[in-house]
Amino acid sequence: MTKNCHEDDLNDRLAEREWMVQTQLMGRGITDEAVINSMLIVPRHKYVLEEKQEYAYYDSALEIESGQTISQPYIVALMAQALELMASDNVLEIGTGSGYSAAILSRMAAYVYTIERHGILSDIAKERFMIQGYENIEMYVGDGTLGWPEKAPFDAILVTAGGPVIPESLIDQLAIGGRLVIPVGDKGEQKLMRVKKVKTCQLIKEDLGSVRFVPLIGTEGWGESNIKN
Repeated sequence: MTKNCHEDDLNDRLAEREWMVQTQLMGRGITDEAVINSMLIVPRHKYVLEEKQEYAYYDSALEIESGQTISQPYIVALMAQALELMASDNVLEIGTGSGYSAAILSRMAAYVYTIERHGILSDIAKERFMIQGYENIEMYVGDGTLGWPEKAPFDAILVTAGGPVIPESLIDQLAIGGRLVIPVGDKGEQKLMRVKKVKTCQLIKEDLGSVRFVPLIGTEGWGESNIKN
């Protein structure tokens, strides 16, 4: 029987993904079965530059197009686990990047909406989703700090860049009972925060530890004019 491309991708470098999950994720507190299964399914080497593919399953961030980066596997898994996703959830992601995180979330949730400010990255990610056969992802190019009001409310929101504060627009678009995970702090180091929306005006905030992300640029993030200051 002839395999389709998606079946080939599932087997391509599977042993390396199994090693990644065992050594980098399960050994460091990643226990959510949906996260683990998704990290086993999605071929990370398809979401990095060709010259970086040999390092795809190492415990490190890697440079991608437009001078951006793809986070290390552990951080991707940690943030996905913090969202506490259910299969029926609709998710908003801010910062599509290579598309890897959105692909991971798409294996765990009903639908993923993802926003990217770089048109080049958006085009590349869209092509990857098509090749991989991920049909429950919708994306557009724009200011992620303002969210996607037309698609709200969201059961979960993931921000893959560090902002000075938690954007109010994202809080407003979070459903009651929803979870928002975002790095918050200065441009060098942030705290990974999980925000749970208990009621319209009641939030529970948790500090999940120190992280380092690229700056969140936008109206409710770091402005273009002061990003290098």
